[in-house]
Amino acid sequence: MSRLRIEGLTHRYGLTEVLSGVGLRLPAGQTLALVGPSGCGKSTLLHLVAGLLVPSEGVIDNQFRNIACMFQQARLMPWKNAIDNIALGLKAQGMAAPARRARAAGLARALGLDADDLRKYPQELSGGMQSRVALGRALAIEPDLLLLDEPFSALDVGLKLTLYRHLRGEIDARGTAVLMITHDLMEAVRLADRIVMMAPDPGRMVHEFPLQRAHALRDDAWVYQTTGTLMQARAVRLGFGLDETSASQPVGEATTVRAAGCAT
Repeated sequence: MSRLRIEGLTHRYGLTEVLSGVGLRLPAGQTLALVGPSGCGKSTLLHLVAGLLVPSEGVIDNQFRNIACMFQQARLMPWKNAIDNIALGLKAQGMAAPARRARAAGLARALGLDADDLRKYPQELSGGMQSRVALGRALAIEPDLLLLDEPFSALDVGLKLTLYRHLRGEIDARGTAVLMITHDLMEAVRLADRIVMMAPDPGRMVHEFPLQRAHALRDDAWVYQTTGTLMQARAVRLGFGLDETSASQPVGEATTVRAAGCAT
């Protein structure tokens, strides 16, 4: 079974150490969310996993072979219309034009884009439609590892929930591993199997929270309750630079929060 293994990862920009001693495991079919404030090295870690940067020290053993990325900005090709943007990775893989357009059109329909939308160029699409196209492009190649760099942060709540449902359906259907980074703890609770809290100066992992409830059973009430419970954990409050005095648990304490369905 494919997996991602990181050990002793340290990265520097010049003399500035942005990541220190990072280690994690991500097996096939699991979603791992990295949560933390700006400057804790989340995006740098994702870029290292994607092969866009070479680590200063440590090991990145990535056995996944079909990797897709989705970023905060849609990063669509402005000279291609929506359907050709969705099919971009399929073209790179050598799929024939009729087949790749058929797959792209099917994904687009599932994401709420109609035939008129597919003929439009990025500058003619709303921000929400651009995000749908970007998600379709990432999913079209049926990745075994999907890297998400806060792609939903600028979207309204309704569209977020729509894209969450489609993303979760694709992940469950194909056994895709997902490494996602977010500032939004509630988003992590909705989507992830495990949440890792990071802290800055230098970026490091301070605690992991496994989420035990099946995704199909995560209704809004559970998501809100679990997010509220995690916000009281000392590791989370320290990571986000919040007042420690109201924290309910010290960093590293292995207490099960049964009401929230997660181990902290």
